[in-house]
Amino acid sequence: MSLRLYDTAARAVRDFTPLRAGRASLYVCGLTVQGPPHIGHIRAAVSFDVLRRWLEAGGLEVTYVRNVTDIDDKILAKAAERDLPWWAWAYLNERACTRAYDVLGVLPPTYEPRATGHIPEMVELMQRLIDRGHAYAVDGDVYFDVRSFPAYGALTGQRLENLEPAADTDTDDRKRDPRDFALWKASKPGEPETASWATPWGRGRPGWHLECSAMAGKYLGEAFDIHGGGLDLRFPHHENEQAQSCAAGERFAQYWMHNGWVTLGGEKMSKSLGNTALVEEVVQRVRPVELRYYLVAPHYRSMIEFTDAALGEAAAGYRRIESFVKRAAERVGADAGSAVFCADFSNAMDDDLGTPAAVAAIHEMVREGNTALADGNDGAVAGTLGSVRAMLGVLGLDPLDPQWATGSDDRLAAATDGLVALALEQRQAARARKDFAAADAIRNQLTTLGVSVEDTPDGPRWELSR
Repeated sequence: MSLRLYDTAARAVRDFTPLRAGRASLYVCGLTVQGPPHIGHIRAAVSFDVLRRWLEAGGLEVTYVRNVTDIDDKILAKAAERDLPWWAWAYLNERACTRAYDVLGVLPPTYEPRATGHIPEMVELMQRLIDRGHAYAVDGDVYFDVRSFPAYGALTGQRLENLEPAADTDTDDRKRDPRDFALWKASKPGEPETASWATPWGRGRPGWHLECSAMAGKYLGEAFDIHGGGLDLRFPHHENEQAQSCAAGERFAQYWMHNGWVTLGGEKMSKSLGNTALVEEVVQRVRPVELRYYLVAPHYRSMIEFTDAALGEAAAGYRRIESFVKRAAERVGADAGSAVFCADFSNAMDDDLGTPAAVAAIHEMVREGNTALADGNDGAVAGTLGSVRAMLGVLGLDPLDPQWATGSDDRLAAATDGLVALALEQRQAARARKDFAAADAIRNQLTTLGVSVEDTPDGPRWELSR
């Protein structure tokens, strides 16, 4: 496999060589379920979904783990504001995240562990770190001793003496060094009893960084191929994960990958800044597949500035591809042609998942396919269709995939098909009796409803235009 990936730790593009031949293992940080997801959250899931699909297209068996952080200070605070149990608030938002993943065609992970389901693994990891001299307990808290680990800061290229205090607890006076970070937080008066667990050091709850190390170790072992997440997770989260796992004697991730942000008004999309675009709201303005195209088309490491204009341009670009696929499928059959990637697409994807060039290669093939359609060259149409669908499948964008072909409600799709077909029959009848005013009125009504009608030698065909 000639795949090359940008490794954040190496600060360079490296050849991807999996630890085990024929297999690839990925751990991607999932969401802290403190609220419903915005498109900045979901970009990571979409980006690593494309990576997974490309690895599988290359013949690798992929084990993909994406966690759920379902216990956190913000979850406790927001649940209290709403007078809800913290676990109910967490589950409500976990379901919202799952809906967002599903609506955007993100494949389910192999495993999706919750933090709260892995307390024993966290306790065992903390004990190992204490036994090795890398962690210490104070009044129910457990901290990682950053000075005990000389490689601390290596992932992000920082020197310990230049780092600010961790500021991850209100009990920094208990720390040996203010840059030490919390592995475990002792329960506090007034907090829900259900939000704490018994440990040898007292009741409490896990620190954020500890959770991912414990879950990655359980499902992928002491060494795995790729750890992924958003750019904002590099420090302190991923730096701390690497430190505690390696200090415990594990090799941990061999490659680190980070996707860029979605920004709004030049700033990272963030709940705390109030500049978010919720997935459930955006998919009311464009179809989910068009939102996915918008997130996939730029390079995963680039920043995306969210604007309605850019979203509209992406939707128009996807519709050009979709129009060819549907017209070609009507002409030669949906399964015509071989699922062969063109060289430009494969080279782009092997070059650190170069989706901009990969999408450009698809558009070029679509142009060739449209020419073949116009010329009546069905053999060329079939060959192009097979390749285009295969490449779109890697990006999760095949218009004929049931995910997009019927949407979430098959009955609604069938009803829509039937109603449009009935309107077109009435239009054809009006034209047959030379009542062209009535025929034009029907076409205009369909256009107003977002249905584009094209008259062809084989009869009228339609598609959604918005």
